[in-house]
Amino acid sequence: MTDPMGTWTDRMQELSEELPAETCHRFVRDVYEAAQDDLDEQRAEADFAREE
Repeated sequence: MTDPMGTWTDRMQELSEELPAETCHRFVRDVYEAAQDDLDEQRAEADFAREE
């Protein structure tokens, strides 16, 4: 399985070669973590709603 973080980092660098790889990687990681947090919150709310 390929590393999605690496894939998205590479794609971001293709858009702007001026951005350092580390900057792209941090941005991709931050977006990924925020999306995971949102999904976790949605799952928790759905679990709570099912328990009621």
